[in-house]
This record gives sequence, structure tokens and C-alpha cells, in this order.
Amino acid sequence: MTKRVVLIGHPVAHSLSWAMQQAAFDSLGIDATYEAWDRAPIELADAVTELRTDAFLGANVTIPHKERVVPMVDRLTEEAHNTGAVNTITREGKRLIGHNTDVPGFKVALDRLVGKQKMPRQAVVLGAGGGARAVVYGLITEGFQRVIVFNRHLHRAESMVKHFARSAAHMELRAMPWHESIIESELAKTKVLVNATSIGLTADESPIPAESLNGDLLVLDLIYARTKLLRDAAAAGCTVADGELMLLHQGAAAFTLWTGQPAPLDLMQERLAAARAGGLRSAEGEPAGDTATAEAPAATAAE
Repeated sequence: MTKRVVLIGHPVAHSLSWAMQQAAFDSLGIDATYEAWDRAPIELADAVTELRTDAFLGANVTIPHKERVVPMVDRLTEEAHNTGAVNTITREGKRLIGHNTDVPGFKVALDRLVGKQKMPRQAVVLGAGGGARAVVYGLITEGFQRVIVFNRHLHRAESMVKHFARSAAHMELRAMPWHESIIESELAKTKVLVNATSIGLTADESPIPAESLNGDLLVLDLIYARTKLLRDAAAAGCTVADGELMLLHQGAAAFTLWTGQPAPLDLMQERLAAARAGGLRSAEGEPAGDTATAEAPAATAAE
């Protein structure tokens, strides 16, 4: 019987994950299909219940459900528990296990961004959604000593910081108001800037002014495109990277969890590149809208 893996989000129409996951299944002769399920929050519980049947290998979870799905699974892995977010679900019989493969995906992207130099110890993170949670936890476990979080809705950043209070007890982790002058002041003190918002996804705009960037920064945008932020940062002399590596490696980790087999990384990267060439731009972003309940307009790196 053909097994099913689904991406649960709202919306999911622009997912990049299908291209790489279906190719991976096919290349290894695994009889499985990867499907996109657009499910509004009110429909999430029913969707998760359906995963408990033998028809499914598991699922990916994306915006806006990564945090909402946490109490709906039966067990959380350490990374899912510590981040408070789930982006991958596997089955053990009828029990559902929640994982967070965004964390190892982010660490691969961070290591590539830093390169051969010593890992920095200070970072600024923009956003407070599921992707930002993986980023902050990754920074904590990589030994960063000072991480400042900015979000348009300060209470969400403060809530996230509170969530990490125990695991970040050894360091300074703070939420600050989203004001250009404050952001610019913090960037002058830091080494790493991570954009985990969706600003720049659908419009050619940057979350911060170009003049706030200095050439010593390492800039990672979780959107999979050459965004205005990355162009401005490169022009200022920064080292830059987009979200492709995070997407690729979180997807490869999910594939292995579902199948027990090593992921065909080269093929998955090739299919991702082809999907990007076709114009798809996804983001692992905190909503960029004006309301606290607004959701980002495309799929995410936790697909």
C-alpha cells in the first residue's frame, strides 16, 4: 500500500518541500506520496488525528501550526520540547512523536555561514515564530552568550524569551522593542543577524535599513531568495546566506525519521534548486502583518 506523508499548514500552496521529498522517495524506491494539506487552525486537531492510521508515515508541520500542534502529539523529542515547536511528526503504532528538525537544519546553515572562523558569541534575531524558536535554541546550544530578539509584537518575543529562561540561564537572552535606533545599536555590538520574519518574502523590502548594517556582520535570511536584506548586507561587505541549507537539511532529517534511510542530499538539493528557479520563494518567518494573528503568506523552512 502506498504510504502518505503530508505537509500541514495554512497556506501551503507554495511549498518547496514536495519537490525534494517526492524525488527522494522515488529515487530510493519507497512507495510513498508527499501531499500538501491546507488546514486552518480550527481543522488542525482533526488533521492530526487522521495521521494515526496506518496509511501515514508521518507529516511536516508549517506556519501557523508549529506551536499549536505541540499538545496534540503523544511525545516530544528533546529538541521539540525545548523549542516548544514541532515541524515533523512520526508514528509509533497509533502514537505520534513530535520532532523539530529545524534545529539541526539551522545549525548546518550557521556553520556554513561562519565558515572557518571561530563561532561568534553574540546574535540578533528578528522574529518570534516557530522558525525563530529553532534559531534561538540553536544559538543557545552552540554556546552563544548574548542573543537579542526583536519582533513587531513585543509580547511574542517576550513570551519566547520566557520559554527559554531555563536553557538560557547561562547567558543573556532578551527581547527588545522593534525600533530602528535600538536595532541599529544592537547590530553594532553583535556578529550574527538572523531574519526569521517573512519581511522580504512578497515585496522587495527589508526588515531593517541598509545603513544599519556593518561589514563585520554575518547575515542569514531564512527566506530562500536573494532578498533586499541580503543584497543590502552584501553591499555593506557582510557575509550572507539565505534559507536553502536550513530547508534542505531539516527536510533530509525528516526523510530519515520517516523512512529509516539516509536522505539522497544531492538529489534533494538539485530539486530544490529547480523549484527555486521556477520562482518559488518560501520563508520560515514570523508574520509580517500588522495584527498579532496575521500569518505569513507562504510556506516555511519547516515544511
